[in-house]
Amino acid sequence: MKLAIIGYGKMGKLIEQLAPECGFTVHARLDVEDDLRKAAGADVAIEFTVPSAVVRNVEVLTGLRIPVVTGTTGWQDRMEHVRAIVDLNRAGLIWSPNFSIGVNVFYRVVREAAKLLEFEPQYGAWAWEIHHHTKKDAPSGTLLKLVEEMESAGYSRPIDTSANRAGAHPGTHEIGFDSAADTITLRHTARNREGFARGALKAARWLPGKRGVFKFEDVLFNKV
Repeated sequence: MKLAIIGYGKMGKLIEQLAPECGFTVHARLDVEDDLRKAAGADVAIEFTVPSAVVRNVEVLTGLRIPVVTGTTGWQDRMEHVRAIVDLNRAGLIWSPNFSIGVNVFYRVVREAAKLLEFEPQYGAWAWEIHHHTKKDAPSGTLLKLVEEMESAGYSRPIDTSANRAGAHPGTHEIGFDSAADTITLRHTARNREGFARGALKAARWLPGKRGVFKFEDVLFNKV
């Protein structure tokens, strides 16, 4: 399969390094300022750029009939517009705030804990994360997704949410429930970016031939 890499930063270079063992030939390497039409002929594109570029990138790539996997965060307020573009171009898109397999399992663990504590008002909750100082959005898309999972599971009490940015930390996300009697702490810590890159490549293997907007959990848990 021919892969177009959109965004040639740290993630893009790691994806290029791992692509051959996942069955890909790198067809194009493009940055935000490059002409995306040079990706024409690719079977799928993986996009890790900046929030302001996502809509244009999806529009151009799906217009070229290239399905897109994007891990860029901070643009979710444009989701309905992006969904309309994907539908108009009869294309496929997978978006996830985090392509780590471990994190996506973590979502389910957190959701179940929130569901079990829904009717236990003595437990308050917090959500916290830390990332490297160059990460653009805070809180991260992953933390916001964790809070969303808790709320959708029925946890209706306030969830104190906070974020830190420092050093080169690849990412830790923590959810906690606290009462006068005890504390439950759930934590996922990434050691490096490799898990994110491998997850994005897994999504890119799955997407071609499908139409619509999908989540990474659709890939992992066979929802489609």
